[in-house]
Amino acid sequence: MLRFIITFLISIPSILTLVWKTNYIMAHQDEYTEQDRYDFIRYFAAKLKKNAHIFTHVYGLENLPKEGGYVMYPNHQGKYDAIGIFDAHKNPCTIVVDAKRSKLLLVDQMMRVLDGVRLDSSSIRNQIEGIQKVYREVSNGRRYIIFPEGGYKDNRNNVQEFKPGAFKCAIKAKSPIVPVALIDSWKPFTLNSLRRVETQIHFLEPLNYDDYKDLSTQEIAEQVRTSIVNKIAACL
Repeated sequence: MLRFIITFLISIPSILTLVWKTNYIMAHQDEYTEQDRYDFIRYFAAKLKKNAHIFTHVYGLENLPKEGGYVMYPNHQGKYDAIGIFDAHKNPCTIVVDAKRSKLLLVDQMMRVLDGVRLDSSSIRNQIEGIQKVYREVSNGRRYIIFPEGGYKDNRNNVQEFKPGAFKCAIKAKSPIVPVALIDSWKPFTLNSLRRVETQIHFLEPLNYDDYKDLSTQEIAEQVRTSIVNKIAACL
């Protein structure tokens, strides 16, 4: 928590710029490509990393599909997870976030600039519309991040059960599923230390549609979770 507070205070000028630039981008949307928007968020993510003394080792970029849309499914450890993935993933992507959490400062700006999907667990209609938006856009070449654990509570490097419903978007889009193993991603904004902290991101070998088309959502969830658990175990 100490690192989070100090990083927030140090980053106030950058945060004010983020808020102002977000409002400007949304008012002049035709002037910014998807790549422009994504580069802006990556620039902010890099500033936060530097201010927080975070170094992330990235592996498996060669596993990311070269063309078309796909869905990345990482384990969830904390506030740094999405920031780390955005910083590591050079091509534009966006994210699915819980509607309540998406209203927080910084998260809201990120969601607006990247046109992410806000899912309201209390509204079935909202969830259906969100799933439809994701699979339509993935079918058209967009890339998404979905956390299949649904949230995090002291997960650290332990991986909770994956929600099978999180995989419906990829199935409907018939897109590749990319498991992502996050290691020590909980440390940056949990440890009461200002020392340099290191994390790892592993983009694992994707499951193509032909690999999972005959599996149930439960079986897909278990297979993706197992690949992430095995990678974390092999690295620790």
